[in-house]
Amino acid sequence: MMRRMASTIRFGTDGWRAIIGEEFTFENVRACTQAVAEYISSTNTHEKLVVVGYDTRFESDEFAKTVARVLAGNGIAVEITDRPAPTPAFSFRVVESKASGAVIVTSSHNPYQWNGIKIKSRLGGSASPEIVNSIEQRANDILKNGVKVQIAPLNSDLITKFNPLEGYLAHLKTQIDLPRIQSSGLHLAVDSMYGTGSGLLQEILDGKSLVIDEIHSEVNPRFPGIRAPEPVEENLQELIKLTTTKPYSIGLANDGDADRLGIVDPTTGYLDSLGTFAILVNYLLAEKNLTGAVIKSITTTNMVKLLAEKYGSPCYETPVGFKYIGPTMVEHDALIGGEESGGYGFRGHIPERDGILAALYLIEAIVTTGKEPHTLLEDVYSLVGTHFYERIDIEITEEQRPKIQERLKTFDKNEIAGEQIQAIDTRDGWRFLLKDGWLLFRISGTEPLLRIYTELKEKEKITRILESSRKLIEL
Repeated sequence: MMRRMASTIRFGTDGWRAIIGEEFTFENVRACTQAVAEYISSTNTHEKLVVVGYDTRFESDEFAKTVARVLAGNGIAVEITDRPAPTPAFSFRVVESKASGAVIVTSSHNPYQWNGIKIKSRLGGSASPEIVNSIEQRANDILKNGVKVQIAPLNSDLITKFNPLEGYLAHLKTQIDLPRIQSSGLHLAVDSMYGTGSGLLQEILDGKSLVIDEIHSEVNPRFPGIRAPEPVEENLQELIKLTTTKPYSIGLANDGDADRLGIVDPTTGYLDSLGTFAILVNYLLAEKNLTGAVIKSITTTNMVKLLAEKYGSPCYETPVGFKYIGPTMVEHDALIGGEESGGYGFRGHIPERDGILAALYLIEAIVTTGKEPHTLLEDVYSLVGTHFYERIDIEITEEQRPKIQERLKTFDKNEIAGEQIQAIDTRDGWRFLLKDGWLLFRISGTEPLLRIYTELKEKEKITRILESSRKLIEL
């Protein structure tokens, strides 16, 4: 009988993700974990300890148990969570327990059919491309060659359970002016999107005069009513509506594993991640009078670069993903790092995005300034000028991928939609630098999507340039 060919494991921007029951199977999870174990054993000469976590998705807890058993079967000590929790809580635990790293079962913001694995380094940040590439190669070799995976029983002495929230939440409380927020009388609307952030802001901020109303706080791995647990405008319609019913100061939403943040202004509605990032940078540099470098991915706003220049701070730009942003934050002891997807990391915490801490800083900004988000953004505009942003996602097949790449590679015009191209940056996709902004074509590393991004100083130009972009790739 012919043996069925094993699926290929491929890591993207932040981890390996696949559809449950197709490529995300127990066989493939075992192979991926065996590869992690072999990598750790070959590179770590000290005591080996790995943190294992999971989110609220279908079977995430069972997949996590499988991960723990394979690691223990390879002689590696394991701390496995006793509950679903935010990805940044597990990253924090790595640093807290001086572990070799973490393996987290989560598919972050993907639709309910998906699950995945994120790998964290000993610093608590995303594993570097070099580490991920090595693990990916090992995992596929294991599947191809039918290598036997080592498995220990779940009651192995090498496997212990831990509470991932205790140390993490205690640390978050030290990062903000907690008493002032608790006595502020603010009304907050929160959408945890059926994910791991459920109830955490209430637990951190519990105070007599603070009111928090939360929706989608129950566990439901089908994420009913939303396409996916991604805190973007199309998925936050219920939160947007909620913020108009009472005198809320802000609406806050986290993705499925709570490492991203989306916000809603009660007056103007959804506020995109670029405006959110600019508000955070301006608050830390101007209101808190902190100093330090700002790190941004190429897909996020030029506003933070201009703000950094205004306050005399350096700004460094990276490819997409915290596997690039995190190490750059460490290298420069950066104050903040951020990306277009709504992920923000902060000095004094971990070199990784944290949607809960980002929410806390925004709440603190509102309390400190007495201003709602749209006014905080207007303050940014007064310093660096208006900036408008939009992103469209186009589903593509594997066959279309090389065709799109070839069209962009051979593009030789000096303008798009009447906008002069001043330079082309191909570090991560194809980014056309324009006089008053930029346009970027980038194939997603985690989903079968072509993403087209643009940021311009004039809002009326956005639609025209995106329409021209669609024609350019002829999809």
